[in-house]
Amino acid sequence: MIETTLSSMRNSSDFFKTTEIIHILDGRKKEEIGFFVPSIFREEFQTFIDKIEKKKKTALLQRVAQAQKKDPVGDGSVNDGFE
Repeated sequence: MIETTLSSMRNSSDFFKTTEIIHILDGRKKEEIGFFVPSIFREEFQTFIDKIEKKKKTALLQRVAQAQKKDPVGDGSVNDGFE
């Protein structure tokens, strides 16, 4: 993994031709900005992103299910099927 500042990346097209993951830092604030993932890692990285998104959606659906479970069925309403 290569570490570089955002300003260094703006000034050089060589970074985008790399086969390494680049760790991008803010040079002035010394804070992490993120990562640049080259296209050769696209398939593995996409699988990783898909897992994260599925985990987020599952957690959200569980919260919704819990909220609906706590919401009582009133007169004139229809049961949503959650028990």
